[in-house]
Amino acid sequence: MLAADFIRFNDAHNRFALNGPTPTTLLNAQTESAQHLAQSALTIVHTLNAQPMYHSPAIHAVYARVRQLAQLATDAADHLIDAVDILDNTRAGLPIEIGDDFLTVLTEQQARQEASRRFTLVASLTALGASDALATSEIFVAERRHRGFVPEYRPPVLSPTQDSTLRAVARGDVAITSGKPYLRREDLRVSISTIRALESRGLVMREDCPDWFRDERVHLTAAGRLSLAASFARPRSAAPPAARPPVRPVATAARTAAR
Repeated sequence: MLAADFIRFNDAHNRFALNGPTPTTLLNAQTESAQHLAQSALTIVHTLNAQPMYHSPAIHAVYARVRQLAQLATDAADHLIDAVDILDNTRAGLPIEIGDDFLTVLTEQQARQEASRRFTLVASLTALGASDALATSEIFVAERRHRGFVPEYRPPVLSPTQDSTLRAVARGDVAITSGKPYLRREDLRVSISTIRALESRGLVMREDCPDWFRDERVHLTAAGRLSLAASFARPRSAAPPAARPPVRPVATAARTAAR
């Protein structure tokens, strides 16, 4: 869920424009979303604390990664709050702090530029949130498997293309534009037929996307998240040995003579 929340946050962020009539309303909405991201990450930390397990180096890495995601979201919220303060103070004719305790009264254009700079910084802070959350989940599941804790859920059998598409969806790399997949990475190959096949199995779903340049965002369903998590570090069954070509029978002397 944390990865999906980062995807939704970033899609909404790409839609916002600070040159509109109500930039503070948009900034406040994103601030609440960023604070929700931070709280969701901290909830994961509390959930981990409640589980009895050996704190191996891999588990310590999981804790560090989740706390880092929480801190990035908190920093994003702080920058958004600063942007609101800049706009509000400028509208009220009050000075704002620029740099090291340097106070000045900005024009409206200058204030929007300062707010926009912080808004852009937020996009950089949260851009990799979904992929980092996915990587952290995989580390956790792999470590638990190593310790003998195998997920009870048995994922459905998927083709390599379907499996890679699930991962791409979890990272936020797959959207739909004009009925066709829009992919964030050039090395991805995802067809609309694969997306429809995963939809028919209840593993992915589409949502209206607030990003200006996307029509729909493809997200994992609850079943899709379970299936993907259960596939992490799963031992692959050995490929069956290649069949040997049949041995041709040795021609008898009579057959040879007949030729």
